[in-house]
Amino acid sequence: MLQRLFYLRERQTTLRVELTAGITTFMTMAYIIFVNTSILRQIPGLGSDGVAIAAATCLAAAIPTLMMGLCTNTPYALAPGMGLNGVLTFTVCIGNHVPWQTAMGVVCLEGLIIMVLVLSRTREAVMQAIPLDLKRAISVGIGLFIALLGIMNAGLTHVDASAGILAPGSLHDKAVLLGAVGLAITIVLYVLSVRGSLLIGIVITTIIALITHMSTIPASTALLTVPKFTTMFHANILGALQPGMWATILAFVMSDFFDAMGTVIGVGQQAGLVDDQCKMPQLRSVLLVDGFAAMWGGICGTSSATTYIESASGVAEGGRTGLTSVVVGCLFMLALILAPLVQIVPAQATAPALIIVGFLMLATVTKIDWSNVETAVPAFITIATIPFTYSISRGIGMGFISYIIIMLARRKTASISPILVVVAGLFVVSFVWS
Repeated sequence: MLQRLFYLRERQTTLRVELTAGITTFMTMAYIIFVNTSILRQIPGLGSDGVAIAAATCLAAAIPTLMMGLCTNTPYALAPGMGLNGVLTFTVCIGNHVPWQTAMGVVCLEGLIIMVLVLSRTREAVMQAIPLDLKRAISVGIGLFIALLGIMNAGLTHVDASAGILAPGSLHDKAVLLGAVGLAITIVLYVLSVRGSLLIGIVITTIIALITHMSTIPASTALLTVPKFTTMFHANILGALQPGMWATILAFVMSDFFDAMGTVIGVGQQAGLVDDQCKMPQLRSVLLVDGFAAMWGGICGTSSATTYIESASGVAEGGRTGLTSVVVGCLFMLALILAPLVQIVPAQATAPALIIVGFLMLATVTKIDWSNVETAVPAFITIATIPFTYSISRGIGMGFISYIIIMLARRKTASISPILVVVAGLFVVSFVWS
């Protein structure tokens, strides 16, 4: 049955590999259950019940991820997006005093617009208009971004607030030492070609954390939680349609549109789901599920769900089919009642997996034609700005804008796709408003 559903043999994978990949992906992104809850509970009127927000987060991740696996047969996992949840909380709700129900209406409308763009093939047309080297640069930039996330989660670097710069972590700090030991273990397992090296590294590092009392197993009485769904179905669509919210909707659409696009390209290249021209047969279905996920996040009462770059960790373990996503989705459903158990795994345990994934995704840099300045310079800007601005969409936008400027300077206007001009213009507007 699994062979008929997921074509395991054709994708050169097995049930054990897909299960391992799914568990790995879940463990590297399960932090969103607690991080998203801690951010959204600061929204006035919404944060009175953290259990309900955690349940909404799990449900917003589980349903689209299951759909991704069953409808597209790809190993992408989805969950409420980091970054957008912060904007929703601190800029929209707290900064602009927008009621949380209206904010959720904005999220629903954003997802609906993205779905319309997919159904009208506009989103596919945008992807096809991107020069090949820029597509490859997006993958490399995301790889560096993932590596940066891993290095920071491990504590090997941190933001020095007093100096406003990145500073190295100290091995005198037990958390940093745990991250360094976990990275060493994972690297050894990986270079020895141990099957499931990333997952094994996570497990061993978690055990060390438990032994050294840097993590604890919750008491049996605190293990189970009863899910509450009091945040669902409160999105105020009519309130979000007010002219004063249009700029916010555009900003959300631009960010989610290109964050997901970059992730699909980057992880798809690593998984072998795209050809040499970075084209993917399942692209329309993948983007449609991603659009639904954004709208579903608003329905659940959380920030918009999107395709996660942490999906690359499961792909690095050999995940090649939708079975990986199905495993992730089932684990998010299980987390509805076992959320405290997920907290056993510290950030330092999953950080090494992200660093290794960053290494794997960086390999695409060799395919970029660095002798062609027309695409090489925008490719470099994309690669550099994705990790340094902590934003996939901003890095993509900077790459597009620089490409247009270079082509205009070289008087090659006929070679510029009109679609790319429109998108670059929208990015300019979005950057000015943000």
